[in-house]
Amino acid sequence: MRLHEAFKQAIMIGVDYSALVHMLPSFVSVAGHNSEAPLTRELFERFLAGTADFPEINRFLYLYDCQHLVASIQECTKEVEQILGEFYLALNTENFFYPTLKHDDGTRYSTSPVTTKLVAFLGFIFNRMHSLLDYTVKLASEAEHLRHDFARYPKFSSSSLQFGDRKRVGFNGETGTLFETCEFMTSVETLRNHLIHDGLLDEMPKAYEEIKAGVAVEKFLLFPDMTDGRFDRFKNRNLFFGREDKINLRLPEFVAEFQARQVATLERILVTLQPGV
Repeated sequence: MRLHEAFKQAIMIGVDYSALVHMLPSFVSVAGHNSEAPLTRELFERFLAGTADFPEINRFLYLYDCQHLVASIQECTKEVEQILGEFYLALNTENFFYPTLKHDDGTRYSTSPVTTKLVAFLGFIFNRMHSLLDYTVKLASEAEHLRHDFARYPKFSSSSLQFGDRKRVGFNGETGTLFETCEFMTSVETLRNHLIHDGLLDEMPKAYEEIKAGVAVEKFLLFPDMTDGRFDRFKNRNLFFGREDKINLRLPEFVAEFQARQVATLERILVTLQPGV
């Protein structure tokens, strides 16, 4: 919410926002961003041409575009939280295999629909983290290069930027942020790139159960070995499981570190927008 307000204050300098916002055509805030505005691009252009004389309409359009970036970060963060909960709900309460059978003591794995769901949840979490990296680069860059000419509806200066373009952000490399060059951030990028370009985190995704006295006393999923944020690789092989890394034990800490860095990064963007505060 502080970012929403900071963009408003930085973009609406010298404008009576309170007086104009109540008369603003509703399509300005939602069309092209929100399903509640059932407008085609052609209708949007017609509406825009028909309201061209509304005071500061291009400034308002740009403001809502910047706030849309903030809202996208909010929604992606909510999705990570939600799917994290769904992952542990399924892991701890759902049977891996149907019909339920009595199993001998020891460790067994399942490749059931529940396993598929668990692995899909993991993939979604890691991919959404990288979406947040892309969004945050755009937001940080836009905050550093805010448009000030509103004779026309301005295009984002950051529209084509992705996480790989973070070097164009003024505080790139800053310790504790999402832009720090470190093992943790390398691992986030490695995971996303592998899932998008190279596929699954296991040739045959599986979930494990440790059975004692016929009862599952532990459930877990294994994660490939990584060193310095990258998968251990030998020629064509990069999915080794020698360390028996149980991702369900590390995932909360992993997400917590990401979100701590996310908060630090957004705080740094606030400094850019409010240098004297």
